[in-house]
Amino acid sequence: MLSPLKLERIPAQDEAMRPKIRAFLDKEWRDGPAGMRARSWMGYDEQFSRKLAQAGFVGLTLPVEYGGGGRSAFARFVVVEELLARGAPLAAHWIADRQSGPLLLRFGTQQQRDFYLPRICRGEAFFCIGMSEPDSGSDLASVRSRAERDGDGWRLNGRKIWTTNAHHAHYMIALVRTSGTPEQRQAGLSQMLIDLSLPGISIRPIRDLTGDAHFNEVSFDDVRLPADSLVGTEGEGWAQVNAELAFERSGPERLLSSIVLLDQLIAWMKERGVNDPVSQAEIGEIHARHVVLRAMSVSVTALATRGESPLLEAAIIKDLGTRVEQDIAQVVSRLAAADPLLPAPPALLEALAYTTQMAPTFSLRGGTREILRGMIARGMGLR
Repeated sequence: MLSPLKLERIPAQDEAMRPKIRAFLDKEWRDGPAGMRARSWMGYDEQFSRKLAQAGFVGLTLPVEYGGGGRSAFARFVVVEELLARGAPLAAHWIADRQSGPLLLRFGTQQQRDFYLPRICRGEAFFCIGMSEPDSGSDLASVRSRAERDGDGWRLNGRKIWTTNAHHAHYMIALVRTSGTPEQRQAGLSQMLIDLSLPGISIRPIRDLTGDAHFNEVSFDDVRLPADSLVGTEGEGWAQVNAELAFERSGPERLLSSIVLLDQLIAWMKERGVNDPVSQAEIGEIHARHVVLRAMSVSVTALATRGESPLLEAAIIKDLGTRVEQDIAQVVSRLAAADPLLPAPPALLEALAYTTQMAPTFSLRGGTREILRGMIARGMGLR
């Protein structure tokens, strides 16, 4: 059952990281056009990610012996907030830092941890997630991609879709079936670690409305995987992927996808001296929702720090957070066009165009709104 969240605060030692990450950004990240900064966690820049890693801001939650920071999830929370607020490009290291590294730390073999975790912390190993499939969508339990034992290894066939940055990534952690049938749902699912340079793997980028290509369809045609490709325990993939999704659904990125756009609007309104009650009310409502959701996100981070897996709480934050992110685009669109005698500046319109086109995906990535609400209803005993 779902329990009330206790109000938590970010510890002082983690808040103390803000001046450090801000100093890093002042030195290494020159604020570019608003349309570029609005991409932030879709923005791909390997060089920036490696500089971030060299400065100690990647792998913060991974142990020191692997090159990580040995810090709590709160430290990463602070760094992510600052990066998103500045619109820095995060996509290269994002998945590995947020979930693949912690997943391997928790479920991987010692050999897997020794090989991959130091590379993640150095910004040298970039990961993508293989969950959704063409005929499954957010219904992960119905996946059909299959890995079968083949001598001392595995042979993989199937397809994954909407796989963010697979065309750039070095590795994928995929949810596949190692036994049973799709009708058996969660039974027989396992996670596999896949080197995307292996023969038999083809990657087809999918362009979105903005013209960017960060989504991909990945096909596996008799791909030979080594014996140590299995992550965790065979047949326990469903439990493992749920633990991974708790990392994915509850962080600041579920609240701040549209923050560059909102900041652009507020800056422009200050410049032109707008102080009308309608604008104040609309922006005030968004801010109030942000404050509450951030408090919830901090509280879920506290649960993760204590070793819990707050899957239902994360689902609530993801559902409510992406709604706020989508609403921001609508609010900015209304307010930017409220006075035809005061046209909005190009920088604001560029950020608005990008965010408006991307907004429909906010409630798709990480689990659709319908799937999440079904989970929440079950957690509350309503179905």
